[in-house]
Amino acid sequence: MKSVEQHISDLLGLVTTLEATELDLLKAQGTVLAAPIVSPVSLPGFDNSSMDGYAVHAADLAGASAEAPVSLPVVADIPAGDPDPAAIRPGLCARIMTGAPMPTGADAVVPVEWTDGGAVDVRIDRPTRPGSFVRRRGEDVEEGATVLRAGVRIGAGEMGVLAAVGRRSVPVRPRPRVVVLSTGEELVEPGRPLGPGQIYESNSYMIAAAARDEGCEVHRHGFVGDDPATVWDTLEGLLVRADVVVTTGGVSMGVYDVVKEVLTRQGTVEFTQVAMQPGKPQGFGTIGPDKTPILTLPGNPVSAFVSFHLFVRPLLRRLRGLQPNPLPSVRARLTTPVSSPQGRRSYLRAVLAGPAAGDEVPTVAPAVRQGSHQLSALADANGLLVVPEEVTELPAGALAEVLVLPDR
Repeated sequence: MKSVEQHISDLLGLVTTLEATELDLLKAQGTVLAAPIVSPVSLPGFDNSSMDGYAVHAADLAGASAEAPVSLPVVADIPAGDPDPAAIRPGLCARIMTGAPMPTGADAVVPVEWTDGGAVDVRIDRPTRPGSFVRRRGEDVEEGATVLRAGVRIGAGEMGVLAAVGRRSVPVRPRPRVVVLSTGEELVEPGRPLGPGQIYESNSYMIAAAARDEGCEVHRHGFVGDDPATVWDTLEGLLVRADVVVTTGGVSMGVYDVVKEVLTRQGTVEFTQVAMQPGKPQGFGTIGPDKTPILTLPGNPVSAFVSFHLFVRPLLRRLRGLQPNPLPSVRARLTTPVSSPQGRRSYLRAVLAGPAAGDEVPTVAPAVRQGSHQLSALADANGLLVVPEEVTELPAGALAEVLVLPDR
């Protein structure tokens, strides 16, 4: 059996980052920038007021106080968007709104709260300094500055920056197109009646959702039976939709492990065993004239789930232009003892929680049901407790590595 790390390395060798494309701003949400963004404008683009108040000469208010307020004539109103505000001479002021351009001559803004709110003359009861409540041109972003670097995922904050500097479209790495397919004669689409020996198909829904969470465009084909010709015809027909194909089921040692049977004939897909539990049987390679990457995961639901997060996720990140980093990990204290087979690294579904009283590290409680077919604990799990290959038991209270699953 090969190591988890070697299998990840082998998978990453199948792909390179997708070629960049230009997308309209809203369509780019969740994608990754393919080039740095340089601002063609300054932000702000002009000196403007940060408050509703009065644009003044600061020197006019020297000595102003509640006992001896300074009264100034109000000679103009300056709303936000005013293209050409009138100049303000010493001894005069203008009423100004938040975001409005500063008039020539004025060097400070007095908040309306410091005044009596006058519209003809205004009384101001305290002094101010030049620059007070004024947003200076370029104090946020200077023209020509790089505002976002290549490799940044475009979220709400990045979207705001892009719009603020006037970008209507941006160069990004497109969302990887992931096709998800399950195999098995026993599978039934949810919502339909079950017959004897049948189960509802859940893997393709689970893997499709996980791929969408990773920023991919997903086509869930669903499932096919165990007929080799049908499986191959289905795979060939799906390649036009795919940057990567992910299958579940049919990769172990059984007589009806059809995915392994069909793809072994192609000579471009390798089937192997990884020193882990769950998820030991794995397959990977390329199919079709364009050498589309294919990852074949085990059919047990938990095995497929763990395999996605360990193996498929890094590959998808590389396609997107992100670093193919593993899941983040923390050290946590076990609430109960756990066991693991010698020579295989176990990934146990677990719940991370805050530190116990008097401790400084999180606690981790492994799920009671850890069978690779037992799906129910996945909904509550927020981590995968790792037991190394050379360890067969960890006692309660021991510190252990926990991979943190993405927020759901």
